Amino acid sequence: MKTITLAQGNGGEENNELINKVFYKNFKNEILDKNEDAAVIHGGELAFSTDSFTVSPIEFSGGDIGKLAVCGTCNDLAMMGAQPKYITCAVILEEGFEQRKLEKIVNSMKKELAKNGAVIVSGDTKVVPRGSVDKIFINTSGVGEIQQKGISSNNISQDDVIIVSNSIGKHGATIFAAREGIELSSSLQSDCASLWPVVKELIDNGIKITALRDATRGGVSAVLNEWAKQSDVCIEVQEGDIPICDEVNGICEMLGFEAMNLANEGTFVLAVSKDQANKALEILQAIEISKEAKLIGEVTALHNQKVILNSPWGTSRFLDTPTGELLPRIC
Repeated sequence: MKTITLAQGNGGEENNELINKVFYKNFKNEILDKNEDAAVIHGGELAFSTDSFTVSPIEFSGGDIGKLAVCGTCNDLAMMGAQPKYITCAVILEEGFEQRKLEKIVNSMKKELAKNGAVIVSGDTKVVPRGSVDKIFINTSGVGEIQQKGISSNNISQDDVIIVSNSIGKHGATIFAAREGIELSSSLQSDCASLWPVVKELIDNGIKITALRDATRGGVSAVLNEWAKQSDVCIEVQEGDIPICDEVNGICEMLGFEAMNLANEGTFVLAVSKDQANKALEILQAIEISKEAKLIGEVTALHNQKVILNSPWGTSRFLDTPTGELLPRIC
């Protein structure tokens, strides 16, 4: 008898296989088949998404599970060019959880909702016996109004280049350091942030976005591999152009991680036409949370459905979808 493993929740190959063989197989429909960050519904006017959050520890440098829950769902809506509007919130609490901590988490949610211009309109609360969950689990679902239609990871072509909005891996590295009690003599913190204000600037300035995806579980590697398969293209990435801060590099070197596989919670990957790339970069780099944005690659036809990583030394290798147990419970 097969049983569920932690690797099947990592956002990588095992996670994709589980979703395809169990959920997509039984729930198959034309909306779900598009495999986007959020469903486009109501004649293309609305986006709808849901996500659950079980991060450990529940408080970390740069945020907490409450901030993460609002950012996670609102960011999924933003990735479809939608302004977050209406959010639901379901909370499962462990018996004995401190009300003071709950109030702090809810206050974090309130602050992040305001940044998105969204409101909580419905919810549910459950309390379960001690040991049934680890402190607190949160589910948020959201509806957003689409401001730019046609954004899709199924529409990427050789006219596009690939931009990443921030230096990568900060959330995964921060969570791991906190979980393992690693003391860092640096200011490393999660990149957890609401991305709608950034996406709105791109839209308001006339950038025609081909595709957007926030690089959460499985990191940038997972996003690029999903895009290559969905659009039947090759994506070539220049390794030397990928923005990675020294602290993340250090943790990766020390523990054998690949920064491209590490989770992010305030970083997105953007596919945009070559003729709009410089303008998009100027817009992103003028905003605090995307000031480290870099153009990292282009779309080619070299090896369709593959991602190629070109090193500064002239060598190349395939960048595969992450496999195995990465960092469990990072979001």
